[in-house]
Amino acid sequence: MKDIRITGGCQCGAVRYALHSEPSKPAICHCRMCQKQSGSYFGAFTGVNAKDFEVTRGTIAYFQSSDDARRGFCRDCGTPLTYEFLSKPRICPTHGSLDEPWAIEPEIQVGIESRMPWLHKIMDLPASESGNDSFVPGDTPSRFELIRRTNRQHPDHDTEVWPPIEWAER
Repeated sequence: MKDIRITGGCQCGAVRYALHSEPSKPAICHCRMCQKQSGSYFGAFTGVNAKDFEVTRGTIAYFQSSDDARRGFCRDCGTPLTYEFLSKPRICPTHGSLDEPWAIEPEIQVGIESRMPWLHKIMDLPASESGNDSFVPGDTPSRFELIRRTNRQHPDHDTEVWPPIEWAER
């Protein structure tokens, strides 16, 4: 059997996790609960058997969103991390919290009764790279460089220590 380890975590690095099996049924969920949890137009999740999910750093906080579901997040930075069924042994990490979110392509959509009617149009909207203020006033190259230089986001890989010692000295 292939040794699988897919990692992820929150934005601040307080919570890290690992998946020890190949995820299944990667999905986009358009339901209102997932819209609210993600603060966006949909939630994106994949799933594994709960025995194949390991928290490797920190503790996931939970909001029980219904009698059969709870949603995990980082209590420090608020990153949405998981959706869990309470009636079956399945845990669904959010795609955005994976270290390599591009590696798991969604295969299905659910909750389409709440899907935004214009969602299919977003890829055709005018677009620019970060730091180009042609669409967002104030998004200048110098502001983007300041954000890049002082970025406190955890990197997309496991670390021995987080945050770095030099941040504690600031």
